[in-house]
Parts: sequence; structure tokens; C-alpha cells
Amino acid sequence: MPEIHPTAVIDPGAQIAESCQIGPYCIIGPHVVLGEDVKLKSHVVVDGRTTIGDRTTILPFSSIGQTPQDLKYRGEPSELKIGSDNTIREHVTMNIGTEGGGMVTVVGNGGLFMPGSHVAHDCRIGNNVIMANHCTLAGHVTIEDNVILGGLTGVQQFVRVGRNAILGAMVGTKHDVIPYGIVMARPTRLDGLNLVGLKRAGVDPKEIQALMKAYDRLFVEEEGTLNERMASVEEVFGEHATVETLLEFLRVETGRPILRPIDY
Repeated sequence: MPEIHPTAVIDPGAQIAESCQIGPYCIIGPHVVLGEDVKLKSHVVVDGRTTIGDRTTILPFSSIGQTPQDLKYRGEPSELKIGSDNTIREHVTMNIGTEGGGMVTVVGNGGLFMPGSHVAHDCRIGNNVIMANHCTLAGHVTIEDNVILGGLTGVQQFVRVGRNAILGAMVGTKHDVIPYGIVMARPTRLDGLNLVGLKRAGVDPKEIQALMKAYDRLFVEEEGTLNERMASVEEVFGEHATVETLLEFLRVETGRPILRPIDY
């Protein structure tokens, strides 16, 4: 039977696994589903059509599954799906999706969402993502696996951040960020590759060397158009998985420009 503090308010329609722990003054709405070993420490509100995966912990004063901050939202039965093994710290907000974004906001597994961070409607967050204090995502943002977003970072709507990228503190970006990239602020710019992160992830040194050469050809040498440089990189380094991941990201047409060493 779940461990539920007597001050918690839980709608009878909520589905709560037997191993959940719900602390003082939590409020759980009628369409909420909590997986095994989910822990809500205290003063947590979970509402909307929200599913929270196993072993996720939410700390005090977080508000999860509330309506989107989008004036186009008309009460459609959209969802928020949060994966397993996440830590959601104090004052975090995560909103359900909208009709214009596929009706769902998705958060992957193993993430760390530090105090005050915000995941807006229709975002797609991958696995093992870290959002530092007061990091804010606008609607429809895509954050791929293993991304780190520094404190006070802001990401504009519809922007993509590629896997294993790292954005430093106080970055504000309206451009897509390439996989494995480092982004720094003042001015916002692509500042090379996340080499430390690649090494920590156990990426083969030969892959890293190929990626460094591909990066230079794409963003430093600047000879020819980007499409021409991409074709050249594909021809020379296309057999390397990290390079192919980078090229696949660049091939996607979203209407957003790619962040470069100088933010144009």
C-alpha cells in the first residue's frame, strides 16, 4: 500500500503504485499515474494527464502537469509523460502539451532538473539530461540525450539541442545547437566541441579525432557553402558514427539556423 501522509490530497481517480511515497501537503489530480517507487517529498502538485515513471523523485514546491503557458491552448486533453529515475528538484515546472505540438510533452529517463527549471508545452527531452538552476525551455524545444544546460540558460521555442552538447551559464539561444557542441554566452556562440564529455562517455579517441577534423571543416575553415562542406565531410569522415550523427542533425530542415562560432 502506498505511503501517503494524512495531509496529502489525492483524487480517487489517480493511479498510484503500491510502492509510492507521498509526503505532506501534496496534491494529486484525477488523471495522474505514478509508477513504482515514485517519491513526492512534500508540497508537490501533480495535475493534468501526467504519467511519472518508476523511481522518479520530486522535491517540494514543484508544479507538474499544469496547463500550458500558451494562449492558443483551449483545454484539449493533452499529456505530460515523464520517464523513470528522474530527480526533479524544488520549484520545477513542467507543462502538458498542446494540439499544435502533438498533444504531449515528453521527458526521458535519468534526468536531473535543478531548482526553478522549466519545461514548457510540447518539449521533447531525452535521457540523462541535466538542467541547472532556473534553466528555461520555451515550447516545442527538443533536447537530445546527455545534454547539460547551465544555470539561467534560456532556449527559444522550436530550437533543437543535439546530443552530448553543453550550454554554459546564462546562454540564450534562438539557434539550433549541434551535437557534441559547447555554447558560451556574451555573445552566444558555438565554442568548440564537448571533448571532456566525449571522453567521459567512453567515445573512441579515433572517433573524437575524426569529429574534431569534421568540425573544423564545417565551422572553422568556412570554404564554400555549408552543404558543400557537409558533402566533403561525408566523403572523408562519413564512416565515423559521431560525424554521421552530426551530419544527420545538420540535414534536418527546421527553419532555425545553426549556431556557429559567431552568432550571426
